[in-house]
Amino acid sequence: MHDSPIINLGGFNIDLSAVLMLLVTGVVVFVLAWLATRNLSVENPSKLQNFMEWVVEFVQGVVSSAMDLKKGKPYISLGLTLILFIFVANILGLPFSVITTVPDGFTVFGQPLVGVKHHEVLWWKSPTADINVTAGLAIVVFILMNYLGLKLNRKHYLKHYIEPFPIFLPLNIIENLAKPIALAIRLFANIFAGEVLISVILKIGFFGVPFLAAWQGFSIFIGALQAFIFTILTMVYIAQTTIHEEEH
Repeated sequence: MHDSPIINLGGFNIDLSAVLMLLVTGVVVFVLAWLATRNLSVENPSKLQNFMEWVVEFVQGVVSSAMDLKKGKPYISLGLTLILFIFVANILGLPFSVITTVPDGFTVFGQPLVGVKHHEVLWWKSPTADINVTAGLAIVVFILMNYLGLKLNRKHYLKHYIEPFPIFLPLNIIENLAKPIALAIRLFANIFAGEVLISVILKIGFFGVPFLAAWQGFSIFIGALQAFIFTILTMVYIAQTTIHEEEH
């Protein structure tokens, strides 16, 4: 069993592997976007440019499926960022993992690791296999959708909490709070389960290689699917809070 490299800073437990992998994910997405846009060409576009154009068109389709594209145009960049970031984060743990054995009293930045029981620390993994990461993404979406609802559609946004009758206020509040919880748990559970299964297959040894290859291929599909689901639900939630039903 592998532990996470957690240190305590200012009373907060910081998972260094999650921080590291979030940085790696951000760098990968940035480099991918930079390479795709550095030499733009209409007559002779590169394969990477064609791929990125396809992704942009796909995200436009996702946004238009949740709301009118004229109203959803400001959220295309958000959808593009989410789908690329989450997909890359989902598959980073598939090719390999980095596990080190640490001695007693091992420190990072002068801080001892917290809760290391088995002396084996996992540094490289899919960041979305950590519930704290997916919860952070979900909380950002939750804050954004409610902020936009109050800013762009305040009257009807507040009114929907007491519809169809004021007695439904507690249920509508619970429904709103359940959205980020569902987003976080769905993404985390799928990616975490995939990485657990990979570790189980690896214990089989040589005979597990065909199963590992098949599962890694399937995990790429799952990673893409979960990125799509998270993105489209984000757009649906934004549409629900910002667009009055009479405008559909």
